[in-house]
Amino acid sequence: MSTYTLTAFEKTGEKLIDESFEAVSETEAKTIGTKKLEELSYLEKTHRCVSSSGKLVLFHR
Repeated sequence: MSTYTLTAFEKTGEKLIDESFEAVSETEAKTIGTKKLEELSYLEKTHRCVSSSGKLVLFHR
């Protein structure tokens, strides 16, 4: 299992969420990240999800 970090921002640069979670694969991490953003109504905010090695798995600007 790998650790992923999900971060969402306002246009001002203020962090709305900065949360780590574990997932078995990048596909699962993308699903978990998208679900969390949807729950918080942050899907249209600038966001990213990266693996612990720095690989970008989810991004929206």
